[in-house]
This record gives sequence, C-alpha cells and structure tokens, in this order.
Amino acid sequence: MGSPVIGTDRLVRRRSPNVLTVSTSPDFAAKWLVHRLARFAAAYPEIDLRISSTTQHVDLVRDRVDVAIRHGEGHWVVSREPLFPVCSPKLIAGRNRIKQASDLLKFPLLRLEGWSTWAEWFEAARVSTPPVRGPVLNQASMLIDAAIDGQGIALARTTLAAWDLLNGRLVIPIDISMRLQKSYWIVCLTLVAREPKVATFRDWMLAEAGVDTRRLRTLERKNAKQLSGVYVGAR
Repeated sequence: MGSPVIGTDRLVRRRSPNVLTVSTSPDFAAKWLVHRLARFAAAYPEIDLRISSTTQHVDLVRDRVDVAIRHGEGHWVVSREPLFPVCSPKLIAGRNRIKQASDLLKFPLLRLEGWSTWAEWFEAARVSTPPVRGPVLNQASMLIDAAIDGQGIALARTTLAAWDLLNGRLVIPIDISMRLQKSYWIVCLTLVAREPKVATFRDWMLAEAGVDTRRLRTLERKNAKQLSGVYVGAR
C-alpha cells in the first residue's frame, strides 16, 4: 500500500497550473469576494479563477480545491474583526438620529438565526433590553442586504460590511463594538502553499484587505467615528 503523503502529492500535481479553485462561504463570496473579481481578472488574466461557495467543509485534496476561505482560526488572517451595528444612512436621517445605544431599540433589529448577539451587545453597552423585535435570517449576507434596504439595524463584521460602508450604503450609527475571537482565514495544503497561483491569490487577498483597512480608517476620521469603537466584552 502506497504512502498517503505520496498519494496526496500525486493528486496535487495533477491539477492544472493555471486553474485556481477557491472554496468559501456564501456570505464571504457575496459580500467580499464577488465585488473584486474583475480586478483580480484584470491583474492576473493568466489565472482561471473558479469560486465555489458552500456552507459545508471541503476536503482540499478530494474536492480539488486549491484555497479555502474559512471563518475560524488559521495562518493567513484576512482581517481582524469587531462586531458593530450598521444600517442604511436613510434609516437614521433627520429626527431618527441615534445618540445613544438605547436609541437602537426604536428600530427593527435584524437578527441572525441562532445568535444571541443583540442581547449580548446591549448588555455590554449597559442597556436593559425588552424582547428584540425584527426579522430573523439565516445568512449574514442577507442580514446586511436587509440593512442596506432600510429594513432595520444589523450587527455586522468588518469583512462582510466593509464594501458597503466604503460605498456609502451602510453607516455605523453608534461606535460601540464587540471584539470577535474568530476571523476569516486563508487555508491551503502545505504542498501547494508556494505554487505561484496560490501565492498570487493569497497576496492579492491580503493586499485588498489592507486597502480596506486604510480606507475605513480614512472614513472613520472623516466621520469623526472609530470603527474599532469602544470594545465591550468578547465572543
């Protein structure tokens, strides 16, 4: 019986040097990656990029995936993330302006299925909360899109909200954030980590995330707000 390492090496070597298959979650694909694909294609036309979004764990060898983007822990972090409220700028215009954390209770609070983060956020902000009202959705990307549409206020992570914050579709109504323990990470096999197509994609992602960070800091200064906010508690 052959060595598993040798078998894995053979499977890896069968892959096309120009085809790059990336597996990621539907949320990350919809709110971070899809907006940038044209830029990647223009910069690296020699790489045939293929995106597979799934909520299931993948076997990088069996499924012939070169790179996976996962939420958890890893070696190459895309960004460090707080969790903070976001909403459409139109929602809090005029008399609806938010001045303190308790003012958020005047609006529908969009909730992610299975999360108790609103209760934790209000508790950390020292606000007693009645039962939270607002629709429950099972994807973070849907939650953010509902907030963009003016349907209420959502709690969002930096990575998923950055594009819409930078393009004015979302604003941060109050600068109170919760630090998250997990982030989005770039994952790949050790055998392929140094392949040109993998290294190119990894470096491009990290560069894009760096640009977002710098632009968000500029936006923070412009609006006299800090996206990092006042960190209260942890999750």
